This record gives sequence, C-alpha cells and structure tokens, in this order.
Amino acid sequence: MLKIENLHVHYGLSHVIQGISLEARPGEVVGVFGRNGVGKTTLMKAVAGWVQPSGGAIALDGQSFNDLSPDRICRHGVGFVPEDRRIFPGLSVEENLRLGLMQRLDRSRAGDRAAVQGIYDRFPRLAERRRQTGTTLSGGEQQMLAMARVMIGAPRLVLIDEPSEGLAPMIVADIFAIISEMKTAGMIVLLVEQNLSSALAVSDRFYAIERGAVILAGQTNEANARQELMSAISV
Repeated sequence: MLKIENLHVHYGLSHVIQGISLEARPGEVVGVFGRNGVGKTTLMKAVAGWVQPSGGAIALDGQSFNDLSPDRICRHGVGFVPEDRRIFPGLSVEENLRLGLMQRLDRSRAGDRAAVQGIYDRFPRLAERRRQTGTTLSGGEQQMLAMARVMIGAPRLVLIDEPSEGLAPMIVADIFAIISEMKTAGMIVLLVEQNLSSALAVSDRFYAIERGAVILAGQTNEANARQELMSAISV
C-alpha cells in the first residue's frame, strides 16, 4: 500500500503541499484532481523523489521513501510517467524501453527479451517503430512509449501525470485502456488527469486538492461524491 501522511513540500518560501495525506492499494486507481497550480504534479514528484519533502512521510508497503534518491525509489518498484514524458533524445524506441528494464531486480537475457517482446505484443505500433528515434514519434506514440517503458519494469506503484493532454480522443481511449490493464495486473496507480470523465471511469477513489491540501475524498462509484467533486474543482 502507498501511504502518504501529512506531506509538506516547499519551493523556497512557497508552501506548495500543505499537509496532504492519502492512501492507495494494489489493484486500485486513485485519481488526484484539482485546478492547475494546486500542487498535483508536485505531489507526484515528491513520491518519485524528484523533489524533497519538507515534512511528513511517504511509504510503500511500509518502506519509507524519506531521504531516498529517485533511483532507489525506482528500484523499490515505483514507475513515473511525467507530464512531459521524458523520452530520451537520440535513443531508439527499443533503447528507451530497455532503460525501463533497469527497474527489474531479477534480470536475465532471456527475461529481458521476453519482457521486450511482451511490450511489442501489447503495443504493435511501437514494434513497427522499434528502431526509430523516440522523439520523432507522434505525441500519442510518445505517450505510449512512456507508459510502456514503465510497464516493462513491472512496478508496484505507477504515478501518471496528465496522460491525455494534447492527444486525440482515439489515443486517449488507448491510454486509459492501458491504465485499466495496470489496475488488473494488481499495480497501484496514482493518476493526475484533467479529463474527468475518462479519469473517473477508470478510478476507484479520488482526492480533490486545493492550495496544496486535500479538500474532498470519495468513491468514484458514488453519484453524490462525483457531484461534490465537480463542484469542488470547478472554476
């Protein structure tokens, strides 16, 4: 289980995250919603170790992430799909994918080959472009590559930040199908997304954030909770 308790993050004098607490369990998608600039991305970066919390605790299955570097957090089973995708320039699709294999602890040549082939079976478009430079892909293909690179590492926790931004509706449907597959595989998924209809359809629970704090939490299958969420984050 992912457990965040009374988390605080500062950027200089700016108090961006102000005491957030939340939980997420295996086989569960938890949506984190709110308007732009309320701290959602900073929350994700704090869990991934990209920014250092100034207070509170983050733990996965009882393993504290406090004071761990991003690479050590990754090796504890955390995959991060950031908003800008972070496709490595100059590397092919397959080379980008193979970087994701570094997260696996039980690696072998045969295992690596099987993992790559499994990704190509799931993402035939990436298989067709395996030798193409990753940054020459379309936006939707880059998003698929970013998610496939995380999946190939078999993480326990996946952090996904704004996966549908700027993508065509057909690609968005594919992206959320992948998120559903992560959930079915028993991964914990923490999802930040502005496309509420798609995000709520795949999420089990949600947290709404305003000014760096949780203002509402609920189950996505409860009509009243969904209505309260819409009201809470409307402009």
